[in-house]
Amino acid sequence: METMPAIRTESLTKRFRFTPALNQMDLIVPQGSIYALVGPNGAGKTTCIKILMNLLRPSAGRAGVLGRDSRRLSPADFAQIGYASENLQLPEWMTVEYFLGYLKPFYPTWDDARAGELLRQFALPRDRKLKELSRGMKMKAALASVLAYHPRVIVLDEPFSGLDPLVRDELIQTLLGHCADATVLLSSHDLAEMETFASHIGYLEHGSLRFSEELTSLQNRFRELDVLLNQPATIPRPWPTDWLPAEAAGAVVRFTDTQFQTEQTTARIHSLWPNVMSIEARAMPLRSIFVALAKSGRKAE
Repeated sequence: METMPAIRTESLTKRFRFTPALNQMDLIVPQGSIYALVGPNGAGKTTCIKILMNLLRPSAGRAGVLGRDSRRLSPADFAQIGYASENLQLPEWMTVEYFLGYLKPFYPTWDDARAGELLRQFALPRDRKLKELSRGMKMKAALASVLAYHPRVIVLDEPFSGLDPLVRDELIQTLLGHCADATVLLSSHDLAEMETFASHIGYLEHGSLRFSEELTSLQNRFRELDVLLNQPATIPRPWPTDWLPAEAAGAVVRFTDTQFQTEQTTARIHSLWPNVMSIEARAMPLRSIFVALAKSGRKAE
């Protein structure tokens, strides 16, 4: 029997007057995954998350969390969902301890022992008002308030934005240490960090989801290729649709193959350039994949 996804959108569309933000987005976040939603600024990541959290209404399509339509999420549902955003407004007049104590009655699964452990891990001063905390400490307080009640789904919108590397590392390590039984969806521009712990990746561009898959699958199919010819390079037309736009310099053609397979790719290259002298294929870190896709998207506009 197929397991129900923790998060799902179907043909999700959002327009702000005449400006499209999401276009027919179909997203599946498997239970137990750590899913990173990445894409350029303005791609629609925050809009998607706000619809999932019922902070925005979709123009068309639907979004659901734990099998419940986001528009019908109840207090009992939200007791199983943790949400934090870089723009989340905290009650800054509260102290850290008062803040956590205030939240406790809303969550039947609140764990005092875990809350205390998180305060110690993050070195959060219990008697300090939230308004007196740095940006990094505020995000620690927000994450502590989420993890303290063992949510089944954790949704984080740009949680690491503007934080120094040490604080980012603390947040990531604490998140990983307390989310073994949860599903995590997060948007972030910190691609190097995403590569170290995300299990799944989705690339959103101009409101459309260009791909959604396991990170290992993505890394296996993307390669940057340098093709050395025995004469000045030319770029054939038509260009394969699964190869990103090429650049030619001297006798070298460089491009990204988004569906790399050693034998098939080599055969295709030789069919396009009979005068090939050498082929170099390099694995790409997530950041390089992101940059290649972003450049390709701009050229297509």
